[in-house]
Amino acid sequence: MLFSLFSSSTVHLPNLITDLGLILVTAAIAVLVFRKLKQPLVLGYLVAGFLASTNFNFFPTVQDHHSIEVWAEIGVIILLFSLGLEFSFKKLLKVGGTASITALTQIFTMFILGYYAGKFMGWENMNCIFLGVILSISSTTIILKAFDELGVKAQKFAGNVIGALIVQDIVAILMMVLLSTIAVSQQFSGGELIMSLLKLFFFLSIWFISGIFFIPTLLRKLKQLFTDEMLLIISLALCLLMVIFAANVGFSPALGAFIMGSIIAETNEAEHIEHLVKPVKDLFGAIFFVSVGMLINPDTLVEYAFPVMILTLITIFGQSISSTIGTLLSGQPLKESIQTGMSLSQIGEFSFIIATLGSSLNVTSDFLYPIVVAVSAVTTFTTPFMIKFSTPTANFIERQLPKKWIKKIELYSANSQAIKTVSTWRIVLRAYLFQVILFSIIVFAIILISKNFLLPLMIDIPYGNMLAALLTLIVLAPFLWALSLKRIATEEVKELLKNKKYYGPIIVLVLLRIAIALFFIGMMLNNFFSPGIALLAFVVSIIIMMLFPKRINYLYHKIEDRFITNFNQRENTIKKINRNNLSPWDGHMANFVISAESDFVGKTLEEIKLREIIGINIAYIKRGDLHIYVPNKTEKLFPNDEISIIGTDEQVQIFSDFLNIHKQEIINNDETEIVLQQFEIENHWFEGKTIRESGLREKTKGLIVGIEHNGRRVLNPESNLILGKNDIVWVVGDKKLIQNFFKI
Repeated sequence: MLFSLFSSSTVHLPNLITDLGLILVTAAIAVLVFRKLKQPLVLGYLVAGFLASTNFNFFPTVQDHHSIEVWAEIGVIILLFSLGLEFSFKKLLKVGGTASITALTQIFTMFILGYYAGKFMGWENMNCIFLGVILSISSTTIILKAFDELGVKAQKFAGNVIGALIVQDIVAILMMVLLSTIAVSQQFSGGELIMSLLKLFFFLSIWFISGIFFIPTLLRKLKQLFTDEMLLIISLALCLLMVIFAANVGFSPALGAFIMGSIIAETNEAEHIEHLVKPVKDLFGAIFFVSVGMLINPDTLVEYAFPVMILTLITIFGQSISSTIGTLLSGQPLKESIQTGMSLSQIGEFSFIIATLGSSLNVTSDFLYPIVVAVSAVTTFTTPFMIKFSTPTANFIERQLPKKWIKKIELYSANSQAIKTVSTWRIVLRAYLFQVILFSIIVFAIILISKNFLLPLMIDIPYGNMLAALLTLIVLAPFLWALSLKRIATEEVKELLKNKKYYGPIIVLVLLRIAIALFFIGMMLNNFFSPGIALLAFVVSIIIMMLFPKRINYLYHKIEDRFITNFNQRENTIKKINRNNLSPWDGHMANFVISAESDFVGKTLEEIKLREIIGINIAYIKRGDLHIYVPNKTEKLFPNDEISIIGTDEQVQIFSDFLNIHKQEIINNDETEIVLQQFEIENHWFEGKTIRESGLREKTKGLIVGIEHNGRRVLNPESNLILGKNDIVWVVGDKKLIQNFFKI
């Protein structure tokens, strides 16, 4: 009877919920086991997914693979959004030649090695292309995790590695777009690839420019209204909005997520949003990596054990050697080059995403995905050891190489880091080219939006096309003025005009800008009117723009100031510090946070004596929204202050250890139970003594908060109050200490 009643009340759960529960349970077990083994959690997720797949009957498995694919796709979006929050486009502009040369050398070398390794194993052309791209991208997640665990994130070579990872992430996004184009056309069509690149460049520029103009302003205006919940929802909404835009114009949704993350990374709320998004990223990241592990087929791994072994060796040694060579070519010392190269010797999340792309487009074979996952699992395991032994390896190689080679490398490094002069003409040409390209993109985008959205709304209104053209021209006017008439590189142009041979080229550049602006005006009007009326409107629009140059100039500078303010919102906090000035020496900057438990809290810099003890200097202190540049000796440190120090790798490591030593010991009060209890004074020892003389506070770590004496009650009595027999006292404090005290 009871069993039938229980059975009749059972509710059927959708497969989506049961599958998600299974994934999270396996992920939780993986976290516990691999944390105990001190191994990367990504590897644990892969193993958990592998065991929970349909290949093992003695473990529960998922029922609906399609729903898991949806969860995994959401995981990719959140992962790339988080990557964008950490590595903005502005950081890409600042990583300099070292990171760019390192990353591009590595990517080119590994693509060639991967492609021809696939050819050697007899794979089809599309498999070889995808394999080359997959092996060329290192894992940001795994490297940063290993850096944290090994405590080397503050060392100088880590900055080179992170810079190279930024470049790799951007190149990986571009590769995904190109691979999608190649997969659809099934051939290397030069025209299609160029069009795809131009289309990508156009949309990236528009998204980034408009995003920087609007989003930081929006977040700044609404800052007073934000709660953590609202900020999380708004940031994820912006992410998914950009995902939708990217998908609608034919790009990967992951690209949209990455772009929005990079835009938000330029705002003052970036760290806060990154902190709020982290639990969401961890959740969907776990789902993604577990789902990746579910796609591993053990039979395929056994069958393709030889390719897995070959590709693993190519990844470890190829990535290390190519990255080391690239870093050397960029002008870095031998030791840092080897440390950088050995840190980049793995593949990870982007490789999974690219392999998933090939599988979803049905252009790669089924065996490629599990092989890639297996290679990633092995290289994930070896990464901490490669980083750990990079310094001993560098020292060993330095001892083995001939001294004249070492001298040549040092001389090349010193010369490469010297300041390179750029000709005045090149500066002017670069400035004019940047101005023309940037504002041509903006003007073209506004015309497209007006043609496709504004004109259809007004086509049925009398004189609607004329009104639409007028509104479009008003919006375009500031940008057309900047494209054609704004002065660029004025000091350099004046210097060039002192030489008559530059008269002609400068005039040509000015006329070319004006001609391009006139072309866009004509193109815009041609979309709204017939050719005859468009010509008349063209003349009228030129006259209007000539009549109001000051107003147009004012509007443009207002727009430009807003954009520059938003673009430099975060960078203004550290703009007074030029990190590159320290490059000829081993000194660099590293950031630390003063914990609340540190006994540095409340002390002045003079009292701490960091310069005298360790030899480092504090460049600035960040305290919330307050930034203290080059603090003086009387400046105090407070909990959660972020300080930026200047020193060598050895000094930074010593300071890190110094911080840990000076953390105050935290007493574990988990077993302490604070209670409010009442007692009747029966012991004659208390009679005639004051509360202070009784020693109750010192011996129980408690307080007498109330006394009842002859029916009169006193709340929070003074310490000089005299206790009497049969008085009832209320004591708050540690339960065990109080009971023991009164027993005695």
